[in-house]
This record gives sequence, structure tokens and C-alpha cells, in this order.
Amino acid sequence: MKILIVDDEEPIRELIKYNVEKDGFTSVCAENGIDAINLARKENPDIIVLDLLMPDMSGLDVCRILKNDNNTYSIPIIMVTAKTEDSDIVLGLEIGADDYITKPFSPKILLARIKSVLRRINMRETNDGSTNGEISVKNLKINNKKHQVSVNGNVVELSMTEYDILSLLASHPGQVFSRQQIINEVKGSSYPVTERSIDVQIVNIRHKIGESSFDTLIETIRGIGYRLSE
Repeated sequence: MKILIVDDEEPIRELIKYNVEKDGFTSVCAENGIDAINLARKENPDIIVLDLLMPDMSGLDVCRILKNDNNTYSIPIIMVTAKTEDSDIVLGLEIGADDYITKPFSPKILLARIKSVLRRINMRETNDGSTNGEISVKNLKINNKKHQVSVNGNVVELSMTEYDILSLLASHPGQVFSRQQIINEVKGSSYPVTERSIDVQIVNIRHKIGESSFDTLIETIRGIGYRLSE
């Protein structure tokens, strides 16, 4: 498994590099946004650990570019940020980041987050969620074997977290999930994320599958959470 480490501070790059390689991963490093984008396209890493605060190009811009590139959009990104306000974290999630960790951080916690994201990918690839690998609800189709979502036959590109949330709801049509239940199912019960971030992910999913679809497909249950209509 290859990890792309992006941070303009060499001591932090070396700290992450040392710990991930000690744990059996291989790594490549970039000290700025341009190098990060080029390495992501060239090396096709399994996951990216991306600092948000860099002088030449912010991590948010790097994330936005990679998530809008057909060759790199599916690479999961863990944001590393000194910012702790919900609005900053939500912004990163809005543009496609899959996880985040705040500075200062324990290398053990970062490794746990990396493994958690990779484990979700592996589970998604090995468990197709249905006997034929496809879930169909109205005009929505989810092919878990291909990790592909389509609406009216048109492929929709989702981030890993968006895909996991939609797949969870579609696997249980009619069942209401609270925001915390969605966090627990998709991220794990110990994941320190605000329920507000789930709302952001739902907004993103609704936008991507089209206004005409989400009005009757993903329902908001006021005061509780969300469900996919039967």
C-alpha cells in the first residue's frame, strides 16, 4: 500500500513517513501543492495524507483539483489541519476529503485513521451488498462491485464517504438512520466528527444525483435523520 504524504514542513513529512513505513506501508512525499498533484497522477497512491495550510497552494485547492480529475478522484484523502472549527472541516468534506485529523496529532492515531479508510475500501470491494452486486431503487443504481453509481443510466461520481452513505441508505430503503447512526456505520463509533458534516455529505449527494431525484429519493426526517424512500 502506497501513501502520498503532502506537507510543506519537512519534520512533519519525515515523522509521518517514518511511522507509516515502520508499519509496512511505502510512501512518497511532496512539499507543495503542485508536486502533490503531479505525484498523485504519476504514482496513483492508495491514499493521500494532505496538509491544508501550505504557502503556494492550499490543501483545499489540491483536494479540489484531484477530486475533479477522472484519474485521481477516487483516491481517498485524509486532511491534516491545525484548524479545528467545524466550518473549516466541513469545507474540506464538501470538496471530497474522506477524513481529517487535527494538529498536533499522535502518529498512532493517524495510522489508525489510515487503516480505517483502507479497511472501508477493502470491505466495499469484497462485500457487494447484494447477490448480484447491484442495488436498484427507483432510477438509482449502485453497483458495489464496480463502485459505481448511476441515475437514469448516467454515471455519477461520488467521494468515498458519499458513496458509503448512499450505499448504506439504499441497502435499507425505508429505514430511518439518525446522523449518529450514519457516522457509526460509515466511519465507526469512535470517529470524532460532527453531525453537521453528515448534513453536508447528504447535500452533496443530493446535488450530484440531481435535483429531480433527491426530492423523492433521500428524505429528511425532521429531528431524526435520513432515509431512502421505498
